[in-house]
Amino acid sequence: MRFVLIVVLFSYAANLESKSFIFEDYPFKDKKLKHLVISEVSVFSLALVGFNELWYKNYPKSNFHFVNDNSSWLQMDKFGHAATSYYGGVNGIKLYKWAGLEYKKAVWVGGLTGLLFNSTIEILDGFSANWGASLGDVFANSMGSLLAISQELHWKEQKVMLKYSYSKSVIAGSNNELFGNTILQRSLKDYNGQTYWLSVNINSFFELEKSSFPKWLNFALGYSGNAMVSAQNKTGDNRYRQILFSLDLDLTRINTKNKFLKKLTHVFSFVKIPFPAFEFSNNQLKLHSIYF
Repeated sequence: MRFVLIVVLFSYAANLESKSFIFEDYPFKDKKLKHLVISEVSVFSLALVGFNELWYKNYPKSNFHFVNDNSSWLQMDKFGHAATSYYGGVNGIKLYKWAGLEYKKAVWVGGLTGLLFNSTIEILDGFSANWGASLGDVFANSMGSLLAISQELHWKEQKVMLKYSYSKSVIAGSNNELFGNTILQRSLKDYNGQTYWLSVNINSFFELEKSSFPKWLNFALGYSGNAMVSAQNKTGDNRYRQILFSLDLDLTRINTKNKFLKKLTHVFSFVKIPFPAFEFSNNQLKLHSIYF
């Protein structure tokens, strides 16, 4: 449920390379790197304080402990963890390359940024009586970071992106405390309305650079869960999984000379663009004229 806020945070931090920010005054890479680290520590510290105020402050504390929540929410929360670490890694790589760190070091240090940040939050979970640290979450965080790192090392670009979309679910209003009252709260808490996507850039895989085929067109494979009234399956809970097939846009591959628009598309590049989609669920194939 923290996915959107964390990803926007990482994307915003990555845009600190803009010449309109403080780094313009520090042309040498050692000073760039120093101020990058200071800025990251500051932003992440403020974020952790914010998360503590939002999620942990009003709940009882406990000794550090682990929980096994791998069966919760049809693993939708695990996809959220992977996507968060992935975008933390993508933006971290971009920042450390810009700061002048040697290439492979920039990839590994930057690529592990999301994993490090999520691991810190996992520690907060571990000291909360209502939650607990999860090895499943740690695994998902690791997979997200490795997806970013491996593509950068092998291709020097992200041909496969992890993306997110949300549309209000049918049962969102059945439990406002659990799923939230507003569209923003529900986009964070309502797993029934969330979908996570593997968005694959068609042009980059089939080497169609010299053709007129759009460089920004992607094929997307989505996963979601529905009819979940709680984390665990209960009597009368008819939860089911959804597999989706759709198209998507890679906003980072759209050429534009407008600097503001370029940065805006970068910040929101984690959002899956609505398109028609096929859904396979409950052994049936459905067509959505438009899927958010």
